[in-house]
Amino acid sequence: MTTVRSEDLPRSDRFDWWCDLVDRTLAPTRLSSGRADDFRASALFLDLGVARVSALSVPALRSRRTPALIRRSDPETFGLALVTHGTTGMSGYGHDTGLGRGDFLLYDTSRPYDAWAGTDRGTAGLAVVHLPVAAVLLPPDRTRTLLGRRLPGDGGIGAVLRPFLEGLVTGSRRWSPQDAARLGSVTLDLATAFLAHHLDLGDRLPAETGREVLMGRIHAFIERHLGDPGLSPSSVASAHHISLRYLHRLFEQQGSTIGAWIRLRRLERCRRDLSDLHRHHEPIHAVAARWGFTHPEQFSRQFRAAYGMTPRDWRRYAAGTVHGASGSVHRASMTRGALDARVRGVPTGDSGR
Repeated sequence: MTTVRSEDLPRSDRFDWWCDLVDRTLAPTRLSSGRADDFRASALFLDLGVARVSALSVPALRSRRTPALIRRSDPETFGLALVTHGTTGMSGYGHDTGLGRGDFLLYDTSRPYDAWAGTDRGTAGLAVVHLPVAAVLLPPDRTRTLLGRRLPGDGGIGAVLRPFLEGLVTGSRRWSPQDAARLGSVTLDLATAFLAHHLDLGDRLPAETGREVLMGRIHAFIERHLGDPGLSPSSVASAHHISLRYLHRLFEQQGSTIGAWIRLRRLERCRRDLSDLHRHHEPIHAVAARWGFTHPEQFSRQFRAAYGMTPRDWRRYAAGTVHGASGSVHRASMTRGALDARVRGVPTGDSGR
């Protein structure tokens, strides 16, 4: 996971650095902006093996992928972009499309396009899955009929893929190479299932992809009901019209149990809230109850077993980490060279360089 911000550079360097960053890490693109004189943008890059994910927040920005740039270098990838905030749009592929929060859009680095994001009054945010065309197990010509079209993310498989992507780009967890590879496979499978849904090609999905989609739905269901003390393996199985035995088998294939997964996700939510300084005066038992723990003593034991300290000690530790000894937060300024060094390990989208 690599995160960079243009604001860590002098104003005069920001836009040129951003243009170079996009060229090196995504694909050569011609950028222009009415905010170039004070360009405030940020990017996060996740290398998940077969799939890469980037999260971008930008002010008013125009992005053009021209035939000349395609001839210069083409990573041959599909980009499946989710609008996380603000507005964006694209011209090309035979039509113009405007997008808002929760919408998806598919683009192809091998085809010209003209896209815009953000406005003079606000930024736009995108979470983009970068997929090698060869890795998407769908007919390429059929898939390309979706290019540049608005693909709603508020129902069906979109309602699974959207929170999954948002969780990837907003989390602060660092994964092992093995975990990253698994997440990459899940990302590829969910994105492929999402595209197949819009192409009405569900019967063309491999069986493994179908299981991954089901697991994505199960995980999303669990996340939505973590605060319900009645959340249980039985309720999860019933909601997804599968047997309890099959549900247990699905989690066994991932090296876990559904009970352990629910407990871990609840503990993670509690740990997050205990780290929140705005909730510092909230009783610990109230935090636990909000996430489904009905017995404070049992919660304390499970929290200590998972994180090596009591909930109270964790809250004190988190407060000290945020404030430091002086009680204030400091952010060191960075040079352009330091930012470039930070993204040096991010796989480039420019295979011709």
